Amino acid sequence: MADMGAFREAVVAWDAGGPGEPARELAARLPVRAVVLLEGPSDAAAVDALAERRGRDLEGEGVCVLPMGGAMSVGRFARLLGPPPGLGLRLTGLCDVRERRFYARALTGETGTAGEVGAGAAQPQRFFVCAADLEDELIRALGAAHVEELVRAEGDLRALQTFLRQPAQQGRTPQQQLRRFLGTKKGRKIRYGRVLVEALEPDRVPAPLDALLDALLTDPLAGPSTHPPA
Repeated sequence: MADMGAFREAVVAWDAGGPGEPARELAARLPVRAVVLLEGPSDAAAVDALAERRGRDLEGEGVCVLPMGGAMSVGRFARLLGPPPGLGLRLTGLCDVRERRFYARALTGETGTAGEVGAGAAQPQRFFVCAADLEDELIRALGAAHVEELVRAEGDLRALQTFLRQPAQQGRTPQQQLRRFLGTKKGRKIRYGRVLVEALEPDRVPAPLDALLDALLTDPLAGPSTHPPA
């Protein structure tokens, strides 16, 4: 039986130059109604973890969470998945503030100052912006001390202590150090994307991530607004 993982693989293969028909067939068969465009797998892990905490079945709702392998790919994926000649799916996403311009251009047609929507935006879309990145949002929401406790519980305390002795880390805030630490080993950001979300109190979910999940509840993704950086 076809599943959302097969659809994701078909879309990635299409983006890499393969045929689009497998993705079209799977989109109709599942069916898919919306795609969440994310920079990488750590963001996807966080979105999936929050959905699970809230008892949401995104695949069952027809929502595909799609890590693109880089924010600059958003334009290509939007052309494949968005308004015709794409698949005509609703598009949303979560991005770092420094990548806002790529998402704005791809999902809203924004070409000028903030809020200015270009004439090519036949189907305006909504996306949500993190102040720095999602890891920074999650660390701030939990507090550095709590994140250090989670690092200890995950068996990474010695690695963190070694990292903190590096000269480059001197003078940085604990939040900055932890954010950098999460990106120093392959797979660590993905693992902690889930760990940090699962440790959040319900009222401490970062606003952009919270708003993204709320936007997926029904079908409000056609609005052109973005969530402002915290």
